[in-house]
Amino acid sequence: MINFDNAATTYPKPASVAFAVSEAVKKYGGNPGRSGHRISLDAARIVYNARTKAGKFFSSLTENTVFTSNATTAINMAIKGILKKGDHIIISSLEHNSVSRPVHALYEKGIIKYSVFKVSDKADETLENINSLIKPNTKCICCTAASNVTGQILPVREIGTLCTERGICFICDCAQASGVIPVSLSDGINILCTSGHKGLYGPAGTGLLVTDGKFSLDTIIEGGTGASSWELEQTALLPERLESGTVNVPGIYGLSKGIDFVNSTGSDKIKAKEDRLCDLFLECCKGVKNIKFYSSRKNSVPIVSFNIGDISSEIVASYLNEKGFALRGGLQCAALAHGTLGTLSQGTVRFSPSYFNSESQVYSLCRAIRNYSG
Repeated sequence: MINFDNAATTYPKPASVAFAVSEAVKKYGGNPGRSGHRISLDAARIVYNARTKAGKFFSSLTENTVFTSNATTAINMAIKGILKKGDHIIISSLEHNSVSRPVHALYEKGIIKYSVFKVSDKADETLENINSLIKPNTKCICCTAASNVTGQILPVREIGTLCTERGICFICDCAQASGVIPVSLSDGINILCTSGHKGLYGPAGTGLLVTDGKFSLDTIIEGGTGASSWELEQTALLPERLESGTVNVPGIYGLSKGIDFVNSTGSDKIKAKEDRLCDLFLECCKGVKNIKFYSSRKNSVPIVSFNIGDISSEIVASYLNEKGFALRGGLQCAALAHGTLGTLSQGTVRFSPSYFNSESQVYSLCRAIRNYSG
């Protein structure tokens, strides 16, 4: 089976990641931060080293780097932690459900109001669209760094500058950007949320919430932290404040090795190879009957979405699955993006390669698509 669904999760992983997960289960079985004995301290050491490494990757202090179970958890913690009764938030027209659903849930409960800005191909138009929606009670702008449907990269730095000038919190969903394009708190992001299992090549069940500390976050989960255990109130100390319960030591250790892989290989080299595979895919599919593409390669992470005529994207993806290719058909958990594209009823088939895919695999996929379209 050839995986071209790496925007969902990269697979295969670097050998070092698999080895680290196994090693953690065998050697680092203690509960970090919960005891003073050796096996607890050994586990705490590898978690701290991974935290420091992740913090450096995103230009954050170690203590402001919080491990989560995935990007969705991090985004929910950020949105629900920052917004209060009467606040207003602005999100983009390309958002994943991990942003749009928690925002809409708060709206349905009568807690907040929200607006959706249209993402343009031109950065200045996108910024104008955001500016037009800002109200006196706008507390936050939350948007993706890159669309998981079209791959379009948003003007993150410019949005960060706007938020800084207006005193608005900027939460950025970097799940599709991390490890592929440079993105960090230095871009003006106040709270960066990302997955560990996509472009950082870590295991499933890993994510990060990275903050510059300028905006305090209320908790949505409280419990054991190993800090301030004598108090009934949740500790105010980061990262413990947002890490209730035992952290995923094997996943975190594996994620640290995934970050090592990205650092040693280079994000620019990773993106360059994946871009070549996307360009090759587009070139090979030229002339395929009734094929329609929804992705621009001018300002994009390595993702190409397409349809064949009016055929359901799930049907096309199912056919490709039978031929040995894993592609994502449907709405990719991004109803707003598909509403913007006009593909809510059909969805799209998403091609998303990784560093471990090859040109010969792309050629094989294209042959299968040509045979299907007739």
